Amino acid sequence: MTDEHPNIALLKRLDFGNLDDTADLFAENLVWHFFNPRLPDVEGDYFGLSGLQTFLEKMVALTEGTFGVEPISVIAIGDELLVMHNKNRMTLQGMSIETDVVVVWRIVDGRFVEVWDIP
Repeated sequence: MTDEHPNIALLKRLDFGNLDDTADLFAENLVWHFFNPRLPDVEGDYFGLSGLQTFLEKMVALTEGTFGVEPISVIAIGDELLVMHNKNRMTLQGMSIETDVVVVWRIVDGRFVEVWDIP
């Protein structure tokens, strides 16, 4: 049996429902990159914890509170990267959508510094 990678343990501590309680997991210079041409009003880069909160608020508003993420798997790559497969579900303009998403997390000194959120 092997020990859990420390970056996976870090990710498990993250609570998107209460970012203030897990603010210590994020570097001050965090950049959240969101790529999705189907959501041009949300696509772009978000900076710092406040930027991440803005991104999440936009997703909740756009989907009228239906936005949800189901983690499928996560793999640690070396000391800095995690590659995560999620299933995102939402209702957008009256249509139910389910999308496979890859999220790449970059961790430096025990904090998230950069994240790529790619459907």
